[in-house]
Amino acid sequence: MTGDAADSADASDNADADAPVTAYVTAPRDAAADLARRLVDARLAACVNVVDCTSTYRWDGTVHEDAESILFAKTTADRYPALTERLVEWHPHDVPCVERIDASDAYGPFAAWCADAVDGA
Repeated sequence: MTGDAADSADASDNADADAPVTAYVTAPRDAAADLARRLVDARLAACVNVVDCTSTYRWDGTVHEDAESILFAKTTADRYPALTERLVEWHPHDVPCVERIDASDAYGPFAAWCADAVDGA
């Protein structure tokens, strides 16, 4: 292969070995930006995307509908346990939603950047 196709194939081949992990987190909108900043400042996440949403859920036998934000925190498998520990500590909810999404195919340079951004904590 030559040119862009070869570069693309190489990036894809490297992506699986170093694929980032994404933490899917929901939080009250007024807490989301602070959580995102703290995760990046602590080098627990390379970056965090914050997206507004409405969450409908049952808590203590009652259905609630709240304005929340989704945080997509990009990290590594090595840093995920520490990220989860801090999120649970900092999050305003008693039982925060923190779910792990393993990337099976990520763009190689992005995966490398993500690993570098959380390294050295």
